[in-house]
Amino acid sequence: MNKMHDCGATAWMDQVYDVVIVGAGAAGIGVGIVLSQLGVTNFVVLEGETVGASFKKWPRETRFITPSFPGQGFGALDLNAIVPDTSPGYTLATEHMSGAEYAEYLHAVAEHFDIPISEHTYVRRVDKSGEVFLLETNQGLVESRFVVWATGEFHYPEETAFQGAEVCLHSSRVASWSALAGDDYLIIGGNESGMDAAYHLIQSGKRVTVVTSGKDHLNEDDEDVDPSLTLSPFTYQRMTTVLDSGRLSIRSNMRVARVEQTGDEFLIYFDNGETWLRQTQPICATGFRGGLSVIAEHFEWSAEETVTLSSRDESTKTAGLFVVGPSVRHGNVILCFIYKFRQRFAVIAEELVNRLGIPLETSVIEYYRRNNLYLDDLTCCEVKCEC
Repeated sequence: MNKMHDCGATAWMDQVYDVVIVGAGAAGIGVGIVLSQLGVTNFVVLEGETVGASFKKWPRETRFITPSFPGQGFGALDLNAIVPDTSPGYTLATEHMSGAEYAEYLHAVAEHFDIPISEHTYVRRVDKSGEVFLLETNQGLVESRFVVWATGEFHYPEETAFQGAEVCLHSSRVASWSALAGDDYLIIGGNESGMDAAYHLIQSGKRVTVVTSGKDHLNEDDEDVDPSLTLSPFTYQRMTTVLDSGRLSIRSNMRVARVEQTGDEFLIYFDNGETWLRQTQPICATGFRGGLSVIAEHFEWSAEETVTLSSRDESTKTAGLFVVGPSVRHGNVILCFIYKFRQRFAVIAEELVNRLGIPLETSVIEYYRRNNLYLDDLTCCEVKCEC
């Protein structure tokens, strides 16, 4: 096999790994660090591009909606840190960092903890033979006793949400909002990515219409307090600064049926019978399919198109396959932000160490627990707010 790349990795070896982690984003690096701290040495992180690649592909203007602040000295972990005693806010001197900046933080912690990473190693397929996983990659076959799937969602945009979605521009394909030509844009989707796009386009002097099949989070009563279901305070605050600009229109409870392109024009058909004509390419802010779609056959899927996982985030269909990151759901508990899903790193790592028969360093688990990075009781995650 080819030589591994960066972050302390040495060389491919013809062996069966104890653990292979797929994806070198926040989730993959985070789990890798806990495994290393627990004494696991026979593991590798496979990354299709480079460390933090999905963050590097964010639009240039997009910022983290969760603030970063170095509060460890006062018992408050930075919301975007993936390991205790680190802080991207301190490292980068930025409260709401860009994707490229966060990728710098991920690379720094991976290098500091000497995590073995093979970059430019894309996993095409995962099979299981007996007790061993066979991962087919562009660099050759990799074998492992356990797999942690940590590919995230950004690389897998939802581009089939309605007929003709492929002629639209998905928000994840935009390098810079200010670089888009044209003066009048239609955004399909009114959640975080849609509102972020609207804000930056308006800041660039453009007119924007947002259509959403759900509610208008800015102008309608919103009883949801889980930030996974409503706008973050950061986005809400930014949008209030452009509400009176005269360049923003929001239409709620409107579902797109299909989009057609004729020459340089776009026809948008809605379920309510309306048809709109646009001169600029509509923008899809319709979310993401998620990386689990690559290995969908290894999971049981619910009617809501989420995977069924054990209490330790293991596939209920394929033993030894674990999931970490924004695709994880447990009933009404949605773990789609870094500050949420990072609380499961040590839970998964502890389970793997026990399965491997490695003596458990309980001090490491307690270290994560003290820093609120060990969440094994999901019944505590019912979101409530009194005022």
